[in-house]
Amino acid sequence: MTTWDAESFDRFEREGWAGRSDAYREGFARLTTRFVAPLLDGAGVGPGTRLLDVGCGPGPVSAAALRRGAEVTAVDASPEMAALAAAAHPGLDVHVALLDALPFADGEFTAVTGNFVINHLGDPAAGLAEVRRVLAPGGRAALTCWDQESMRALALFGEALAESGVPRPAEAPEAAPFLAGYDVTERPAAFCRLLDAAGFADADVETLRLLHRVDPGQWWHDVADGTPMTGTVLSHLDAASRAAVRRIYDRKVAAHAVGDGFVALPAVALLGTATRGE
Repeated sequence: MTTWDAESFDRFEREGWAGRSDAYREGFARLTTRFVAPLLDGAGVGPGTRLLDVGCGPGPVSAAALRRGAEVTAVDASPEMAALAAAAHPGLDVHVALLDALPFADGEFTAVTGNFVINHLGDPAAGLAEVRRVLAPGGRAALTCWDQESMRALALFGEALAESGVPRPAEAPEAAPFLAGYDVTERPAAFCRLLDAAGFADADVETLRLLHRVDPGQWWHDVADGTPMTGTVLSHLDAASRAAVRRIYDRKVAAHAVGDGFVALPAVALLGTATRGE
């Protein structure tokens, strides 16, 4: 397995989100929000649930949980994202904190959710350990991550870069460490093993699939302006290299056209759920 420099990766993630929060909220979050309902269902969130929403971003999971009657605390490593969540949802208890160093007592929450955050950690095992620590016995955790190549809405960008022959900028890591080195058939089982290793019980991983209908030009900007990894790659290319990648992206994304200038891009995620035992 690859050895990761967790500290460097986490620093890249924190710096990579700077200046992208508004673009993320207006663009990419329109996709991630569509996975909120199964995430909350997986954590058993309902009236009276004491929920910790980690990696809350602009707050769609927290908002949906509040509508279900939960008592919600939200955290994000990005001060910009935490500020967006607090502004959008007055009264929401929002903190700036790292997932692998949560400022809460042991067993403080009856549920923890993380929508596409575990894949942004340099040390996912440390993050899972913290999630378990802050859960009360019998509490439920639910975490989503993208299923890499199957997630065509993002894979198009990496494939366009590779096919263009443009070198990947040194400023961006090759990939996130979570589930790295496993192929598509192995990832659900690998996710379960990580939950088991963190001390959870009843671990289960479900594959979620949907189509993201979007204008392809808008999607280019949603990803280029509102994500840390691909956005950093594209922002460090010179004009000619960026144009070369864009031409291949345009050709590849056209295969998903559904008429009226829109495309329907497959978006595939893994939903991991587990319980903290007694």
